Amino acid sequence: MDTRTRVAVSAALTLGLLAGCGDDAAAPTGPAAGGPAPQATGEPWYDETTPASPSGTTGGTGSPCPVPVSFPLADGWTAKAIEPPKDELAELVGEALTKRGGTTVRCEVDGRQAGGGFLRIWAADSPTVAPRAALEGFAAGAGETVAGQQFRDLRAGGFDATEMTWLATNPLVEEESRNWALAVQSAGQTLVFAVNEGLITERTDVLPAYRLAVRGLTKGE
Repeated sequence: MDTRTRVAVSAALTLGLLAGCGDDAAAPTGPAAGGPAPQATGEPWYDETTPASPSGTTGGTGSPCPVPVSFPLADGWTAKAIEPPKDELAELVGEALTKRGGTTVRCEVDGRQAGGGFLRIWAADSPTVAPRAALEGFAAGAGETVAGQQFRDLRAGGFDATEMTWLATNPLVEEESRNWALAVQSAGQTLVFAVNEGLITERTDVLPAYRLAVRGLTKGE
């Protein structure tokens, strides 16, 4: 991907231009089930971060997040389907906005109105890829310099999961950011839930909603 394309991709993702239609405003859920107690405080996992307060769920057939799992939404965060880019943006970046390291984005949970960032859910293009391999490909697929990768296995709601954290450096602005992603397998798909710090978001903006979602994962309908 050339410099012009990467700039367009970064700008589009930051502004949420891919956000599609519809929220999934179900009744508020109870406390996230199956979440492990904090294990590693501070850098890099920040397990002491308290999950956000829940307000509704999303996931499953017919929802704005059509994946074979359901998960709680943080209060003020909304699930939106991803639509392919159109017009000039499509000509410029093509699939670059929806493809990353062997995965395709399925939906986005937007927390900007609540002062947060974005939680994005991706599906591995190969249904047989293992969670760790999916995470490795995802981290390396953004055209950034990746360093400090760490992995751990844990329970995420009702699923066995693998979680990864890493530092990524954007070659355009030389900005280093911390990333977190968790992968699970459900109904023949490998799914990746991903958040990151950015130019305008900190870990306290994104980790509460991420922790809530992954600790409350259940099988979707």
